[in-house]
Formats: sequence, structure tokens, C-alpha cells
Amino acid sequence: MEAIVYSQTGFIHLVSAVVALITGTAVLLLKKGSKLHIKLGYTYIGSMLLVNITAFMIYRLFGGVGIFHYAALVNLLTVLGGAIPAIFRIPKNNWYDLHFSLMYWSVVGLYGAFAAEILTRIPKTPFLGMVGLATTIIMLSGGIYFGYKKEEWEQLLSLD
Repeated sequence: MEAIVYSQTGFIHLVSAVVALITGTAVLLLKKGSKLHIKLGYTYIGSMLLVNITAFMIYRLFGGVGIFHYAALVNLLTVLGGAIPAIFRIPKNNWYDLHFSLMYWSVVGLYGAFAAEILTRIPKTPFLGMVGLATTIIMLSGGIYFGYKKEEWEQLLSLD
């Protein structure tokens, strides 16, 4: 069987990703604005920063910059774009819409990466095909669910 982790950086990447999956899911399910939501949210942000930083340090798969590095950059921008409005309350009147949307997509993207990682470990399967399949299914499902729940969530977010 092929090894799951090849380096200390890979181990930090894996552990941070697991922490991010757990805390990101919890944050999406918890009551928004609660103390637990905020604490777990900061844990999610910190773990995602570690996931993205370590992703930029792993070149084993392609021998250089590859598709996952671009995905890590997109995710990093999504995490920062979702965190900054909540931390600094900008834009002043409706920071929570931007925060919620970007953090939601950050977590969905993390699930897409998780699914891609699992599917690419299946022996004798096309690597890029499995990455594309996993990403498409997760992102499409996340988009459908977001569209279905958007109105309900907007009503909850507009309550101050």
C-alpha cells in the first residue's frame, strides 16, 4: 500500500485539513454568532491557513506547481475574504453576507479537495478524471444546497 504521508510538511497538512474539516462543518451547523461559533471559526481559519501554507510547500505530485497549488490559492483568498469582513466588520452594514458566503464556499471547497484526495487513491483510476469528478460533484451539490437555503439563511443573517 502506498504511504499516506511522505514528510513532516505532509503530516502537518493532513492534520490541519482534518481539523479544518471538523471545525468548518461545526461552524456551518452551529448558531451563528455564538461564542462557540466564533472560537471554532478562528480555529477553522488558523487550520486553513496551515493547510494552504503547507500546500504551497508540497511539490511531490507534479515536481513543481500543479493544479492543487492553484486550488490552494483560490481557497486562501476565499478564507481571507470571508474572515476579514467578520473580524473588521466591513462592509459596515452587511459584512455577514460576505463572511457567510465566502466561508461557506471555503468549507465546500475543502470537502471537494477531501473527495478528490480520496478518489485519487483508488488504484488504476485516472488522476485528473477523479479530481474533476470529485470537485464537480461536491461543488455542484454545494451550489444547489446554497441556492436552496439562501433565502432562509439571508433571513437569519439579516436579524441583528
